Amino acid sequence: MRYDLVIFDNDGVLVDSEPISNALLASYLTELGHPTTYAESLRDYMGAAMHRVHDLVAERGGKPLPEDFDAEFNRRVFAAFQQELEPVPGIVDVLEKLTAEGVPYCVASSGGHDRIRVGHLKTGLDEWFEDEWIFSSEDVEKGKPAPDLFLYAADQMGVAPQNCVVIEDSPLGMQAAQAAGMDVFAFTSMIPQDRLEGATAHFSDMGQLLQLLS
Repeated sequence: MRYDLVIFDNDGVLVDSEPISNALLASYLTELGHPTTYAESLRDYMGAAMHRVHDLVAERGGKPLPEDFDAEFNRRVFAAFQQELEPVPGIVDVLEKLTAEGVPYCVASSGGHDRIRVGHLKTGLDEWFEDEWIFSSEDVEKGKPAPDLFLYAADQMGVAPQNCVVIEDSPLGMQAAQAAGMDVFAFTSMIPQDRLEGATAHFSDMGQLLQLLS
């Protein structure tokens, strides 16, 4: 293993939440008078912190989202997670290998801490992540695509950025990892490879990630 720390994105990399949350986001924005398709939600918001949704909607529509937007969106997402959410196929094998080899890992997600924990509890991934290995955009001033979150995670884990690899699945997350000076392995399960340019490597299933990390 040539890396001292593996930093996982959460949504779409650990838990298969992107189809659920983006369908709900598109629906809710449309309901509020901001017509948004599922494809547009993926394009504009996948991998981003919630402030990006507020910023883009206000920029395009000229009026802010309701004050309770985040709370209501999270309520809908958490309810759907309880019914539908599954771990990304093969991710437990990756975590098992890292644990067996003594390689430190953590998660750095644009989602809030509550969202991360709800997803992990539902999918059984909570047993693989100690609280001190979980980092959220809530912990930093600027979320992805700024590098702050990945740099914060590396600092808290005691590893220099150049010795980290980030596992990401979104263009915004890729930008953040690259800005942090970290290698990044891009998971192409939802976003095509040509939109994830500049990755150290690309992979389409977790079996390939195991090979990349070996």
